Amino acid sequence: MTVRATKRGAERTSLDGLRADVVVCGASFAGLAVARELAGSGASVLVLDRYEIGERATSACAAPTVWLKAMGVAGSIRQEIPCMRFTTPFGSFRYRLPWSWSSFDYRALCLLLWEQCGEARFETAKVEGRAAAPADLDATSLPSVAPTNGATKEGGSNGSASPIAVRTDRGVVSAGLVVDALGWRRVLARSGYQPPDAPLSRGLEVHPHAPGGTDLDVWIERSLVPRGYLWRVPADDEQRVGAGSYEPRNHVKEPTRELADRLDYPPVRYQGNWFPHRLRDATEDGVFFVGDSAGHCFPLSGEGIRTAFYFGIACGRELRATLAGEQARAQALDRYAAFSARHEPGFRRALQLQRLIPALPPRLLTVLLRAMSNQRVIDRSFGWYLDQAHPSFANRASHATPSPGLSGAVCR
Repeated sequence: MTVRATKRGAERTSLDGLRADVVVCGASFAGLAVARELAGSGASVLVLDRYEIGERATSACAAPTVWLKAMGVAGSIRQEIPCMRFTTPFGSFRYRLPWSWSSFDYRALCLLLWEQCGEARFETAKVEGRAAAPADLDATSLPSVAPTNGATKEGGSNGSASPIAVRTDRGVVSAGLVVDALGWRRVLARSGYQPPDAPLSRGLEVHPHAPGGTDLDVWIERSLVPRGYLWRVPADDEQRVGAGSYEPRNHVKEPTRELADRLDYPPVRYQGNWFPHRLRDATEDGVFFVGDSAGHCFPLSGEGIRTAFYFGIACGRELRATLAGEQARAQALDRYAAFSARHEPGFRRALQLQRLIPALPPRLLTVLLRAMSNQRVIDRSFGWYLDQAHPSFANRASHATPSPGLSGAVCR
């Protein structure tokens, strides 16, 4: 279990009363993607997390290689994985993808993202929820977020935008723009979100040190996971072996241990978490929600890293335009919420598949996997999957460190 590396003793100073232009709560994939987009904006950006940057990974198996390159974090890659193998009790099929996955070092990736965040300030602090804004804090005490196109000001002397106060275990901090990238708990929302009643899946994996493996392996075995799947992801001299269940009431520790034993790996270095499988409102009461807090985790696959980057970039760009006076905060909230909602059809289709596949008889599922092994079907299916959050979006008018051109990797 990770030991919380927060400031202690004389280093643990109070943050009470600290004010910034932007407060980003959460310093993993989504939060760092937001802060990255604000680099060079001239804004004061405060990033908060209860752990040091890159200290605690909950689950970070792999991401599309093109996305890691687009985000300028290719240096964190441990192994490129150009093929996937799907196995049921009745057959096994290897797919050559039109792009590749890459396993990566979580800490290295987070630190590479942080290097691109410009003058942003990071503090270890546990975010506990919203707080009442201090009596002496009003819109005029915050930086103006006024548009320059004649619209009504939301900050400054021509209008009023209520500043948002965030309660942490080191005091209350405030900003005109606040982002919740803290994960499925959605800490800054009005209502709680608690498994197993919430629409969440659960995953657990072990990370034994062992070389070998060239494919991303997926097993669909109802005897181990009735509604879900198991996996193995090679990461150079490490294997990432785990189980994911779409039904949150089904435990995944024993299936993970059984698969590790079957593959002759010791079940060591556990990590895991709940993850959402349904989109949620991307804004609420003036707060922007990004990543798992907004349900930005793709159903069926449970992939949330690429979507955290994607929606984090979108949120960061709306914040940047607001800070530049190009739009009001209300406009940024509306635009970002609409952007997230436009992706609902793709998420809904994936959720339908997530519900359908576990209901199929295993032999029929095997027949379908065999039919999908046609290369044209693979290219079309996985092309559609990547298009739901395409890496070209990362290069579109970004103020962060430019990334190299994109090219898909194919298993040859």
